[in-house]
Amino acid sequence: MRIGTPLILNLACTGAIPTRPMSPYVPLSQGEIVEDVARCLELGVQMVHLHARDAQGVQTPNPDAYGRLIEDIRRLPGGRQALLCVTTSGRYTADVETRARVLDLDGGARPDMASLTLSSLNFAQSASVNAPDTIRELAARMQAKGIRPELEVFDLGMANFVRVLCKENLITRPLYVNVMLGNIAGAQADALQLAAILAALPEDCIVSIAGLGRSQLTATGLGLLLTDGVRIGLEDNLWLDTQRTQPARNCTLIQRTLRLAAELERPLATAEQVRTRLGV
Repeated sequence: MRIGTPLILNLACTGAIPTRPMSPYVPLSQGEIVEDVARCLELGVQMVHLHARDAQGVQTPNPDAYGRLIEDIRRLPGGRQALLCVTTSGRYTADVETRARVLDLDGGARPDMASLTLSSLNFAQSASVNAPDTIRELAARMQAKGIRPELEVFDLGMANFVRVLCKENLITRPLYVNVMLGNIAGAQADALQLAAILAALPEDCIVSIAGLGRSQLTATGLGLLLTDGVRIGLEDNLWLDTQRTQPARNCTLIQRTLRLAAELERPLATAEQVRTRLGV
């Protein structure tokens, strides 16, 4: 139990998949994303996982789009302190050069973190292809740029690969891990499956829990009880209820998480505390 331990909230506000027909509330344009992030920073979110979209609302690897997002978020109240993470997802392309372009952003557009998925995997209707050498190359480039990886773990094998990268000196402590539960081809939002993953990770990892779709609420509860934080947002789940009758907003998902955290005596960490723990 983590009662009394300061909580990390990681906002996954947009993702690569949600569209306007799927949700009236998913932020797609730069202005919409920045506006949603502003609301959630006011609620105490310390970390933001960013996906940029192009003019047609499609996921883009264009670093300029991420740079503009980062610069605009930095101008928000609390934006300077927040940890901003860009995606290097393999969901639309396996090409390492395309995915690594965002790691070259610098100055006021430089990200603090970048996502790193630790194996290939299937989602319900698509695949994310992450060859071992691609993972290693992305990790090496993050290390060279001083960008901390946001390690994405969907199953026990990915947890083991965290140890492999540590042994190869491609990632350095402190380690931040998002354990993703509820994917069709991964670990489910189940205490036993989560326990196996946590046992397989290096002992000193800083861990947040995310739940996909209907698993989000259960995964949030597990994160509040057992780990350092939770990842929450419309990237992972578009609904406030498991019956899918109430469309969610990012801010309502955060507000519900804060109510649950208060009941479990999990005060929010400050962004400065999270930066210190992560060495960013």
